Amino acid sequence: MSKKFSLAVYVDNHFGVLSRVTGMFTRRGFNIDSLTVGETESPKYSRITITLSGDGYAKEQMLNQLRKLYPVKKLELLEAEESVRRELCLIKMKHDPKTRADVMSAVEVFRAKVIDYGAEALSIEVTGEPSKIDAFVSVMKPYGILEMCRTGVVAMSRGSKCIKDKTDISSEAEEELPEISENDQRDIF
Repeated sequence: MSKKFSLAVYVDNHFGVLSRVTGMFTRRGFNIDSLTVGETESPKYSRITITLSGDGYAKEQMLNQLRKLYPVKKLELLEAEESVRRELCLIKMKHDPKTRADVMSAVEVFRAKVIDYGAEALSIEVTGEPSKIDAFVSVMKPYGILEMCRTGVVAMSRGSKCIKDKTDISSEAEEELPEISENDQRDIF
């Protein structure tokens, strides 16, 4: 049975790393549902949050394949019950005086914010679980969505557990990797 799961991937903050990581998914024939990337608390690393759909075998295969990639330093499976997930969505709506009250009521109910207000359109920001975003979008559709963009899921473990406290994948390897010169890194990435 196909189920959504999220992976947090700590990688070197270098050019070409994202391409390498996503290329691995392409080669394996897996579709990424959501992908977010950003610098971490340390400028040396970026954090990639990937949401996929698949069964237990697919999940294990992705974890194993990611562990093999050189720029991947740490990896964490973010189980829904043990993690906090959020997504941001910006929606530009047709501004119609006849439906304004209904739109504003929905904005209030979903704890969204109007971030731009004009005579012909208004823009709304909504954040929360992906299911909340989906519900808000379905409520707004009849009122005339002009444009919409979603960030994708960002997630982290609940409590004091941190991905940066996990053992580096490279130190789990049996043999030590050789030093790579800057010129060789250009060829790799």
